[in-house]
Amino acid sequence: MMTGAKMEIEEVMGGCEALPLLSLNHVSLMCRSVRESVRFYEDVLGFVLIKRPSSFDFNGAWLYNYGIGIHLIENPSIEENDAIDEPRPINPKDNHMSFQCTDVGLVKRRLQEMGMRYVTAVVEEAGVKVDQVFFHDPDGYMIEICNCDNIPILPISSCPFKPKLGSFNKAPVSNCGFMETMMMESLSMDIMNFSF
Repeated sequence: MMTGAKMEIEEVMGGCEALPLLSLNHVSLMCRSVRESVRFYEDVLGFVLIKRPSSFDFNGAWLYNYGIGIHLIENPSIEENDAIDEPRPINPKDNHMSFQCTDVGLVKRRLQEMGMRYVTAVVEEAGVKVDQVFFHDPDGYMIEICNCDNIPILPISSCPFKPKLGSFNKAPVSNCGFMETMMMESLSMDIMNFSF
């Protein structure tokens, strides 16, 4: 529960059943300058500044687009990079947020126009290629832009799956778990909805 600037956090031990999650809501990031970070997320990534609850007694901002939010919390004591003349290397294996895009080439051209440093990578699976572009926000958080939907989402389980509408020919196996079955049903319904 939120009361003013105080939060009550309750820790509860859960059972083995998965939580009833729907989607990613927001990512919260500490930043040196809310103004500078807002400008980056608006100008570079196309997020829009939205109203933030007035009960907060600390500087921050909320942005929204693409079905997710970014919550910025200002903390001026965050240390600057040690070597200002030599920016931190962009490492694709570092923690990062990833955004799906329709045109990776356009993303690279825009980053070049803005004078932003970035690195690229290509991932290949069974002849399908995914192009990735990595760069940092003003506080050094890594952003990835990719066409990751080129690779289908396949759960790692030995569950051959037969959706309710019968578009796959394999019969379900009795050792398939409830969550795997629900995930595959949901995925197949989403795919069919996108097809029409």
